Amino acid sequence: MLRAGEPTSVFSKRLKEARLDAGLSQRELGLLAGLDPFVASTRVNRYELDVHAPDKATAQRLAKALGVPLAYLYADSDRLARMIRAFSAMDPAEQDRLLKTIERS
Repeated sequence: MLRAGEPTSVFSKRLKEARLDAGLSQRELGLLAGLDPFVASTRVNRYELDVHAPDKATAQRLAKALGVPLAYLYADSDRLARMIRAFSAMDPAEQDRLLKTIERS
């Protein structure tokens, strides 16, 4: 059951989780993503509360500022989200080996 103020979208939930993991305030994240300094904190807050959704370009800048792939912010299961983050942290050779292993099974 959702509590008051709890985000309802996957994007909102993952955005907040990634921001907290990165140790950033809402304002810091907004500034790193190139949002207007006067509204950076408010906009990130509204994205996290699922009041507003960013356009694709803004979502990409937020993901880049957080050091996560954009797909992570939209992954609809926790397992998939963890896999996306882990895969993106691998170097390309490791990614290729893992893909070959997965494709063989």
